[in-house]
Amino acid sequence: MSTVRTQSDGDAGQVVADTFDSLDPATGEVVSSHPIHAAEAVDAAVRRARDAAGWWASLDFAGRAERLQRWKGVITRRAGELAEVVHAETGKPHSDAMLEIVLAIDHIGWAAKHARKVLGPKRRPPGLLMANQSATVEYQPLGVVGVIGPWNYPVFTPMGSIAYALAAGNSVVFKPSEYTPGVGAWLVDRFAEVVPERPVFQLITGYGETGAALCRSGLDKIAFTGSAGTGRKIMATCAETLTPVLMECGGKDALLVDEDADLEAAADAAVWGGMSNAGQTCVGVERVYVHERVHQEFVAKVAEKARSVRAGSDPDAQYGPMTMPGQLEIIRRHIADALARGAKAVIGGSDAVGDRYVQPTVLVDVPEDADAVREETFGPTLTIAKVPDMDDAVAKANDSGYGLGSAVYSRRRGAELASRLKAGMTSVNSVISFAAIPALPFGGSGESGFGRIHGPEGLREFARSKAVARQRFSPPILLTTFARSAKTDARVRKLITLLHGRR
Repeated sequence: MSTVRTQSDGDAGQVVADTFDSLDPATGEVVSSHPIHAAEAVDAAVRRARDAAGWWASLDFAGRAERLQRWKGVITRRAGELAEVVHAETGKPHSDAMLEIVLAIDHIGWAAKHARKVLGPKRRPPGLLMANQSATVEYQPLGVVGVIGPWNYPVFTPMGSIAYALAAGNSVVFKPSEYTPGVGAWLVDRFAEVVPERPVFQLITGYGETGAALCRSGLDKIAFTGSAGTGRKIMATCAETLTPVLMECGGKDALLVDEDADLEAAADAAVWGGMSNAGQTCVGVERVYVHERVHQEFVAKVAEKARSVRAGSDPDAQYGPMTMPGQLEIIRRHIADALARGAKAVIGGSDAVGDRYVQPTVLVDVPEDADAVREETFGPTLTIAKVPDMDDAVAKANDSGYGLGSAVYSRRRGAELASRLKAGMTSVNSVISFAAIPALPFGGSGESGFGRIHGPEGLREFARSKAVARQRFSPPILLTTFARSAKTDARVRKLITLLHGRR
């Protein structure tokens, strides 16, 4: 949460907002204060990044990798310090903060190590018709990339864009969420320690107006993580300058539990996937579809495990407060709507939603058109539905405007069921494991956005492909000339018929 701090303009008698406070969501206390960057300041940062981009690209893969590895080392050695900032601004336990930091470190290392292999020049076959040519694809840096990050995983999630954009040779201007500006400042400051020469990685802070200014600042690409509604606004603004965008938006992820599943493991995955980080996870579990033969046993196991999970700020609590206060009303509305339409709260319910914390809630018999099934809840709630078979489970899981993550628990049919889910990522007999594997792309479709971070696909998102054809010797048939004769055209027709005209 953040509040604006203002200063008075004595001459004009006006009040001008110039800084804002980052607040601890558990206590409301001020964590730190940060400037609200107006359009002029944003434009200046982008100009500095433009100058730095050429120098950073000139270091080549080896030079950039060496500096990224040094940055990774600093983050690793001072991870406890960073975890304290994450804890203060999000309210999540230190252990959860450390978990996302560890994953981010691994991604920095992967991007630095594999950028040359993925983005180095690649030879392509020219084909028989152009056999006198050598064909090559080069991947060049875009230039300046803007990254607009989220508050729920303020280290891990934006790092999927930042590290890969830097490894590809771009400079980066980073706008963290207004709820977690201190995390962004920490990351940028540590990078400056290992790359003091140029402002390759810069920070801007503020609210939506600052983000809009970044979109209009002449960037070469914007990578955004957040809600689909905000994503639409960013796309509309970027359309004014034809700035390409990468959208990582929300999800309504489903977990499928087959009749032969390890129910103990599946129940544990459902509770952790749904409740960890107070349910504030775009690839967290929100819907569960369970085969009718094991439904009752599964619900009992989930309820037993969820009863031992508690929200709070003390060391024994499993997760913390809702980072964004406005989410409380959405969770309250989803639970109330489900109960009003005949659902049953196995644990939790309307009373689970407090002023800062939401205790675990598990709902059964929720209609498929209820808000708790159709909309992203982003809280520590689960809906569990009974299905007659896995065909029905797949159909219900796919009946959503979202298409981000998913999970399947099945001993025999895991791979088959996973292939039928329209989600961009699926874990089989685990949950959210795809996010921890740097070589795998991360992203979705529909309301979940488009484009990919992580893996080779994530590196290529921040590079411009360039095709190069180089003539190795004079062609026997020259096509690109006005001196081409009818005889030459006849030869070409004969050749193309031999190559492609067979019945």
